[in-house]
Amino acid sequence: MTEHLTGPRRPTSPLARAKSLPPWSLIAAGALAGGLLGGAYGLVKPPTYTATSYVVAVPNEKSDPASALGFAQAYGRVATQLAVLGDAQVWAGVPVSTLKESVRTATSPDAPMVAVTATSPRADLAADMANAVSRALTRHAQDAEKATNVELRQFARATKPTAPSSASSALTGLVGASAGGLLGGLALLVRPRRGAEEPRRPAVPGPAPAADVHGQL
Repeated sequence: MTEHLTGPRRPTSPLARAKSLPPWSLIAAGALAGGLLGGAYGLVKPPTYTATSYVVAVPNEKSDPASALGFAQAYGRVATQLAVLGDAQVWAGVPVSTLKESVRTATSPDAPMVAVTATSPRADLAADMANAVSRALTRHAQDAEKATNVELRQFARATKPTAPSSASSALTGLVGASAGGLLGGLALLVRPRRGAEEPRRPAVPGPAPAADVHGQL
């Protein structure tokens, strides 16, 4: 019996294995990995709570609504300045640096109102910081009322939020899955095609059987 000699099998390369995968596997793998990472991020990140208080500028008999609107815009800009935050830290019970990082203000071009928003990992602290800054701002406005002819009053106090304002783990997981699927689709576009495989080397014929050689002599 004659054995046919064959060359050694070459190990399958990662490129060859990638070519053999179905096209949808890259998208599925990317979506799965992105969803797991996004969900884990949502679970590990501490929740954030947001509370907002409102103050309104009211003109006196020597002023008009247009002036009140202009001063509301000005008070919205100075609410996060050191002069106001320095007084607010006494009522909030936190340093000025924490207030500067956590408190933001917003004004409306149509209404003489200032919204003071505070964020914190604690729901009660978020409300306390928003109310403290609003209180300090109205105190500073009272000191300048004779010059401005505009009074700043508290319109609505901030209440303790009942739910976090940060994204939940389900939402972060969905965002991660979408991003992972998109990356998988991009990888699919640059994936090597089957037609781009390297040309095969011609096979070397094995030795002829001894009986055939004897018949040819």
